[in-house]
Amino acid sequence: MASYIVHRIIQGIMVLLAVSFICFLLFRYTGDPVLMLAGKYATQQEREQVRIAYGLDRPFYVQYASFLGNALRGNFGKSYVSQVDALDSILERFPATFELALTAIIFSFTVGVGLGILVSLKPNGALSRIIMAGSLGGISIPTFLMGILWVMLFAVYLEWLPPFGRGDTVQIGPWRSGFFTLDGLKHLIMPALTLSGYQLAVLLRLTRAGMREVLSEEYIKTAWAKGLSPFKVIIKHALRNVLIPVVTIAGLSFGELIAFSIVTESIFQWPGMGNLLLTSIFETDQPIIVTYIMLAAFIILFINIMVDLLYAFLNPRIRYD
Repeated sequence: MASYIVHRIIQGIMVLLAVSFICFLLFRYTGDPVLMLAGKYATQQEREQVRIAYGLDRPFYVQYASFLGNALRGNFGKSYVSQVDALDSILERFPATFELALTAIIFSFTVGVGLGILVSLKPNGALSRIIMAGSLGGISIPTFLMGILWVMLFAVYLEWLPPFGRGDTVQIGPWRSGFFTLDGLKHLIMPALTLSGYQLAVLLRLTRAGMREVLSEEYIKTAWAKGLSPFKVIIKHALRNVLIPVVTIAGLSFGELIAFSIVTESIFQWPGMGNLLLTSIFETDQPIIVTYIMLAAFIILFINIMVDLLYAFLNPRIRYD
């Protein structure tokens, strides 16, 4: 197990190095940093002073080594627009995005797996057909359209939920949370439903396919013949053998929800990292963009490693030797 963890960490470091090189190219060659730092009305002498001050006159490999060293210390420079440290700007928005993604993945996993089990037990029933038809809608309807539909239903017609914003939050140390206020929870419902729609449908269909295959196995028939309770047969024996691909997709989806919830955050004006990234792209704020990409890559790699380690818990036959 230890050797496997070390091997996966080394792989993760190699991936992060590749991502850092891509980010450096993006930072260095997507527009002129000197023009952005000095301003478009700066004189040639002022631009040269800025170029020397930021080390942009040095060779390519020296600049990359400097960029990599600063990145290892968490220094990605300051935002061109706000002149605030880029990493601090991202981390300030991280709690909002994390809570939204966490709520969405918990909802999609529990409801998706639960409905998948239900559908697999009675695949030809009327309720199962309705659920499967609904799952097709979850896969087919674009995220932006689903968000608009939720706003029309719950905010415009029924007036049950607020249409945008994060609501009241509570400061807990460095973390600002909306989980502990009623207003924050109300603001969270529609963005979480929008963000979880596609993942819920995928997990439902994946669970259904796996359960239908496993329920026909001989060891499941033997468990029924022994007189075991339905809970033990379905949950302990059948579902446990189906969960590995389901957990894999859920883990990948969680990383994607954290890193790429841009559309949902834009629709609901959610003050998260995705909304900040979209604004930074419009303003060509390269330090924010580069920091976002590096942080997203790290989060996705970390979640993938955790999912791999979870396999051994779900299936004791799996060993990393």
